[in-house]
Amino acid sequence: MLRHISERYARGLCAAVVAVAMLVLAANAVPARAVDGPRTSNVQQAHHAG
Repeated sequence: MLRHISERYARGLCAAVVAVAMLVLAANAVPARAVDGPRTSNVQQAHHAG
């Protein structure tokens, strides 16, 4: 019976390690931000006559 309990804990530990690894990979899988952001100094705003 002790063998069955240790196998169960081993599977649970393995599942936890895999879950943490997947969370780390998912956190690092987001798209990278552009180094040079859009320049707002050249943007012209249109004024609508109301």
